[in-house]
Amino acid sequence: MADCVFCAIVAGSVPAFTVIDSPSGMGFLDTRPVFKGHVLVVPHAHVTQLSDLPSALVTGYFELVQRVAAAVPAALGAQGTFVAINNIVSQSVPHLHTHVVPRTKGDGLRGFFWPRHKYEGDEEAASYAKRIAEALAT
Repeated sequence: MADCVFCAIVAGSVPAFTVIDSPSGMGFLDTRPVFKGHVLVVPHAHVTQLSDLPSALVTGYFELVQRVAAAVPAALGAQGTFVAINNIVSQSVPHLHTHVVPRTKGDGLRGFFWPRHKYEGDEEAASYAKRIAEALAT
């Protein structure tokens, strides 16, 4: 889709800190992370919400989400992850995306109040992307 930023990231015309690009989808750092290392996983095809994802792609997509959810704590020393999908409401980009957010007990995340923590710059973001990508490669 011409005006979709996630489609542009998938196409390579908009830069992103990519952690994985596979036939099932792509994972890249959120530019406004809840916590550093917050990854967005998107299908390559433009679909707006989960119910629009063709059933033939569901298994591969969620296997990719599962891999990212395992890699984030391993790469960052987090205790776990918060995995979420918004459908239409609260969806900042109208392209299906799954949030994989690193979590640690006492991190301050309560309910659906999501504080945002910016990267100090591209170098720090790139280091988080690299660590997660390396964990995915194992």
